[in-house]
Amino acid sequence: MKNQTYKQAVEELESIVNEIESENIAIDELAEKVKRASQLIRLCKTKLTKTEEEVTKVLKEIKESGT
Repeated sequence: MKNQTYKQAVEELESIVNEIESENIAIDELAEKVKRASQLIRLCKTKLTKTEEEVTKVLKEIKESGT
């Protein structure tokens, strides 16, 4: 899904994990689910890193302005 939010990615990832843990997934689908899970993890990591950078920048600006 393009422009997927962090929350949507986490929810989809949780769904995939639940499917795998419950063993309600066909072996033929397992590789695709694991591949999708890997994509979702990368997406979440990217969003977290970007958010951390933005927060750090704002905090630095606040500190430098003396506010």
